[in-house]
Amino acid sequence: IIQFKDEKKIIRSTPKFVPAGQSTQMVIGATPETDMEIMYSANEYYKNYDLKRVYYSGYIPISYDTRMPMIGSQPPLLRENRLYQTDWLMRFYGFDVHEILNVKNPHLDVDIDPKLSWALRNMEQFPIDINTADYKMILRVPGIGVGSANKIVQARKFGKLRSDQLKKIGIAYNRAKYFIRCADSVFQLNTPEAFTVKNLILSESNSKYLKVPQNQLSLF
Repeated sequence: IIQFKDEKKIIRSTPKFVPAGQSTQMVIGATPETDMEIMYSANEYYKNYDLKRVYYSGYIPISYDTRMPMIGSQPPLLRENRLYQTDWLMRFYGFDVHEILNVKNPHLDVDIDPKLSWALRNMEQFPIDINTADYKMILRVPGIGVGSANKIVQARKFGKLRSDQLKKIGIAYNRAKYFIRCADSVFQLNTPEAFTVKNLILSESNSKYLKVPQNQLSLF
């Protein structure tokens, strides 16, 4: 990639190097890097090398070599999922990697997704008024995806949105309700504590990842 960039400076007609774009894969758990170190590297690849995708795969120990992780010590499957979610937030939701992972928070919370984790650490920014907040802030609300955020911005042009309308739009209202206000929201004097909100959301969660073993399948 670096060689191609250097050649392009000299010869403008240099053909594209891998026109469809490049990807790479990181093996997770073979060495002791933190989630922060892994995602900072991915961020570097996206920004400086224009990679299309970074893939994350948990290392599965199959050797008794003492220089390698012990058999049975593979990382939980859910860790891969959280890394992919973080990657998605960086590429499509406008998050900077430093907002999600930093020296104070070097590991992702396996119990909750990284957007919810960020929101709980920044409760002072919530709740937002869904009828007046800008698109970028709506994207940061747990339970609201890119498609739903676009629909909200379009729908509110015709009147203030209520909770039943937000549910029809397709947001995960049981999660988002702690971070938004809409036309029929009940007024609250105080924002709930992050710990309380997390426990309430977990108690209502139907995540498929909580119903299956969190280890990689064996190769043998």
